[in-house]
Amino acid sequence: MPRARALVLIALAAAALAPAGGVRAQTPAAIAVPDGAAVLTLHAEGAQIYECKPAADGKTAWAFREPVATLILDGKTVGRHYAGPHWEHIDGSAVTGKVAASAPGATANDIAWLKLDVVGHRGSGVLAPVTAVQRINTSGGVVAGACEHPGALRPVPYSADYVFLRTGG
Repeated sequence: MPRARALVLIALAAAALAPAGGVRAQTPAAIAVPDGAAVLTLHAEGAQIYECKPAADGKTAWAFREPVATLILDGKTVGRHYAGPHWEHIDGSAVTGKVAASAPGATANDIAWLKLDVVGHRGSGVLAPVTAVQRINTSGGVVAGACEHPGALRPVPYSADYVFLRTGG
């Protein structure tokens, strides 16, 4: 039993030392926000939705359509993420982003990490001061396989952390 107790203590110590919210310590330079201060970090669980469309070569290929995800803080749903891309918090605040930069996910099955500039705001809640969003710690979300029927949709499960940042003061 002493060995089992030691393993439990090691696991607890490792968990205590892990970054809050699962945020990885090293953000790729391509998506860094050097003057950014984190306002909020939310975990997302959902799907990247792809649509089968004709490609330029006449064949069909999967094309990204939209994200659909629940935003989670401390195990509780606090918002949603959807096409736009938009992030909406339960306090009524929301932001819309535009991709500014990307970095590869950890594996070929993980969608890219992103830096998005905020191009729209709604409401006066927690997301009101946000000027940039980072998508980090991605898992899954990459579509695989052929698409044969134009118009067909394929949801691919993913998770990520979204860091909402305020820049410039």
